[in-house]
Amino acid sequence: MTVEVVAVGPGGTRDAEVLRFRDMHSGYVFHVTTPEAHPELWRRYLRGALRVYRHYDVDHALEYDKVENGCTTTLFCAAVDPSGAVVAGLRAQGPYAAVEDVHALGAWAGRPGAEALRTMIAERIPEGVVEVKALWVARNATRRSALTAALSRCVVHATWLLDARFGFVTTASHSLELYRSSGGRVADRIPSVPYPDDRYHTVPMWWDNQTYRSFATKLQTSLIALERAALEAWHAQPHGGHRAVEPWIGGRAQV
Repeated sequence: MTVEVVAVGPGGTRDAEVLRFRDMHSGYVFHVTTPEAHPELWRRYLRGALRVYRHYDVDHALEYDKVENGCTTTLFCAAVDPSGAVVAGLRAQGPYAAVEDVHALGAWAGRPGAEALRTMIAERIPEGVVEVKALWVARNATRRSALTAALSRCVVHATWLLDARFGFVTTASHSLELYRSSGGRVADRIPSVPYPDDRYHTVPMWWDNQTYRSFATKLQTSLIALERAALEAWHAQPHGGHRAVEPWIGGRAQV
């Protein structure tokens, strides 16, 4: 695995800094950046998300028209293959200033568990809550299992990069084990909801940057530690790397 800063703009020009690491298991390079810093990569990530969501007829849940301009996204991660195609990714919102900013609350509006979920979020907001959304993997991607495992680790990385304690995801029940592998825990007191539609039983999950190691698998814990150590080493280098992520770290960026 390597972590490095690269500057990739339209036509290969060096005008937008991007943090990236190579996942040693899947072989894909993960780029971590912002829509503003790398708009072309952002567009490719969103187009890939739209293809996957449309295949499952849940593209309305992506809210493409609302998120396309990137204003609600604090950072995003995109896995890139050797040809430059984006094959997986996720985006992060937050850290939030208020409970009402949390997008997922809409899925529980008027349903059992709505107030309990609001209380959970309110209790965590002072220490930082980052909501991770639009996670997807291309259906034809090779080493798909390793790729999805790397994405689940990116939930932890995004939360850490944004200087928040808590990561938050809503997910269908069939993905629970994947997210548990990186330390995510289901909010058991919150009933599932049929979101995006009746085919799915969606539940909220939390990651706690102070305790996730106790719940993650040994393999995922080791990989997270390796990746974080490499990221920390990169930040310490005197080559301007810290400036590439300065909007994220220690800033409590708002959406």
